[in-house]
Amino acid sequence: SIAGQKRQQAQPQTRSETKDVFLKATANKTNPFQGEQVIVTYKIYTKVPIAQISIDKLSSFPGFWSKNLLDDNERLKQSTEIINGEEYITADIRKIALFPQKTGKLEIDPMELECIAQIRKQKTRRTTSDPFFDSFFDDPFFNRSYQNVEKSLKSNPLTINVKPLPLKNKPANFSGAVGNFTFKSSIDRTELKTNEAITLKYTISGKGNIELINKLNVSFPPDFEVYDPKITNRIKTSPLGVSGSCTFEYLLIPRNPGEFNIKPVYFSYFDINTKQYITKSTPDYSIKVEKGSGTLANISYIGVNQEDIKYIGSDIRHIKSNILNLQKINVYFFGSIAFYLLMIIPVVFFILLIIIWKNQTKKRNNISLMKNKKATKVARKNLRKAHAFLKSGSKEEFYIEISQALWGYLSDKFNIPRAELSMDSVNDALLKKKVNKEIIRQFIDTLNNCEFARFAPGDSSSTMDEIYREALEIISKIERELR
Repeated sequence: SIAGQKRQQAQPQTRSETKDVFLKATANKTNPFQGEQVIVTYKIYTKVPIAQISIDKLSSFPGFWSKNLLDDNERLKQSTEIINGEEYITADIRKIALFPQKTGKLEIDPMELECIAQIRKQKTRRTTSDPFFDSFFDDPFFNRSYQNVEKSLKSNPLTINVKPLPLKNKPANFSGAVGNFTFKSSIDRTELKTNEAITLKYTISGKGNIELINKLNVSFPPDFEVYDPKITNRIKTSPLGVSGSCTFEYLLIPRNPGEFNIKPVYFSYFDINTKQYITKSTPDYSIKVEKGSGTLANISYIGVNQEDIKYIGSDIRHIKSNILNLQKINVYFFGSIAFYLLMIIPVVFFILLIIIWKNQTKKRNNISLMKNKKATKVARKNLRKAHAFLKSGSKEEFYIEISQALWGYLSDKFNIPRAELSMDSVNDALLKKKVNKEIIRQFIDTLNNCEFARFAPGDSSSTMDEIYREALEIISKIERELR
């Protein structure tokens, strides 16, 4: 099938081999600096309807760190472009942010995909068992005036020439950040007592290779106990690239009283706009620590030698060497409280698992039942939207809503995941419910007519009105059959 099996057919076609449909790869930059963000877009161009798309081979990106910018589950957005006086419908199949990790000439190999193009029928349409795919034309269409033609497409390769970052004025603390960033810090308090905690945060925000920033050069007074920082990345992706923030959160515990200073922290990056290194810093913090009334939270070191000493803060205290009178106490595990707890806890845990599993199963069933009950209501809501587009003459939006109403109705009514919808699965589901075969044929014909009219030239207002009435009628007929 399109979704998962390799077809035995001709070698993938490049743009020069087919003019009706082709795949093209472009990069917004071909001569970036090391670490600079490069956005590579794979776009399909077509002059004929495309029913299904399946990626056979993704490009590899040796020498790059990559980040996908498009949600794989999101419907692809179409637009139009004029090439050599001819209009093409286009859609971005994939968009990748690349960050070169080394200099020199880096090659990006082609991406390969398979699609079903719909050409005006030359012969009787064959049936297909391919699963339903949410193509960039929103829904599959198997139309009486078209025949399905399988095509293999191959994008062009790309070459990226990566420049080294300049050595001139390169800061000593530069660690590879490239882009546009801000650098800020915050502290929750500057006055406290010994053994209380301070939270100190350093946040880098901006656009660039922010996800690759993993350390800061920070120094603290030796009287502070410092834990490893908690690093939090909040990364955002969009068709424009990668942005976000990286926060280093330090937990500090002063062990001795006094006045201390936390020195400024410096962060350097290479600014893509100015082509220069920029260093930003945080303020220094003066910390006033008073002696606490309690004991120290942790004993730093405990050593055992001939004199038995322990180290607490800056004081060394001898431990008394008096011999204690120790008595052995017989403790039996069998029959103890711990014994019975260990016997009971697994049973209780198992019962809880069963209860949770039953609740989850009930919840899933309730969701399916709710979707089933609301299927008609949701479909009619989509049809009302379609009617509004009908009145305004918005052809594209009208057919999208009609198609979504029909496919969505079947998905909700028969609890079929949208990714598994196909003409065959629809036919089987309706037959199992003993829906009249003529009504099933009308449903499929309505979908086909919808997709054909969507791309048909000329005035389509009468066709839109007819398809709208057909959609309303077919849903009502199925509902009557299911009663």
